[in-house]
Amino acid sequence: MTDNTQRFTGRADDYDRYRQRYPAAELLDRLRAWCGLTSNWLVADIGAGTGMLSEVFFENGNRVVAIEPNLDMRDRMRALFAATPQLEIVDATAEATTLPDASIDVVAAGRAFHWFDPQRALAEFRRVLKPGGWIVLVSQGRTHEIADLAPADRTPAFTQQTVDFERLLTEYGTDYQRVRSGYRIHDNMRDLFGPEAELHQAQLHGVQQLDWPAFRGHSMSLSVIPQPDHPNYEAFQRELRLYFDVHASAGILAMPTTCYIAAARFQPR
Repeated sequence: MTDNTQRFTGRADDYDRYRQRYPAAELLDRLRAWCGLTSNWLVADIGAGTGMLSEVFFENGNRVVAIEPNLDMRDRMRALFAATPQLEIVDATAEATTLPDASIDVVAAGRAFHWFDPQRALAEFRRVLKPGGWIVLVSQGRTHEIADLAPADRTPAFTQQTVDFERLLTEYGTDYQRVRSGYRIHDNMRDLFGPEAELHQAQLHGVQQLDWPAFRGHSMSLSVIPQPDHPNYEAFQRELRLYFDVHASAGILAMPTTCYIAAARFQPR
């Protein structure tokens, strides 16, 4: 699977229904404090998916241009926000947004930057940002590494649960080993933006409570999960159910989550 713009084809419904929403109040509080975010700023949501990060900015009263190259995701977003006049949806990519020069106050990406070509995307972001504009990168989902678990969650049960899901994705996922390192982008913000950039970061920990349909739907929304026409599909479904039965309690799986937030502003050239 080499075209990242097509990774979520066939997954938009599960993505919108089962992916964890962003903690809007906490995220907006930080962006107001760090960046001075106001309601009259124009936001470009890059790799917008079904519009989950756009939705956060709507709560702040912002207009949003959603850049999304995947047709299924655009269609789902268009249906969800049909009555939202402050949203414009554009078929384009992070590396070629089609936006005018110096037209955007905030370039944001939620669960998406690891799919971009980093240097080409950052060059494009700098082109479309107004002087002093901000880049905001947010990621929300299952905690991937034992070391990233909140101290209170570093129990034997959560540790084994984390290890077992990583094994499941490695053995049955379509290309998990190849894409896994990209999920660590928030470890490298200073390298990404350089020593002179203004940079703010935070992590928010939580636990998502999932019954079997919600856990399966969440799993199927992941881009590395085999779809029904893939040879690994049946085996993955069996192993996924076994995983749930082993780690759930009273029909509910408690899944530790992490929200990574970063906001950066380049120094003027």
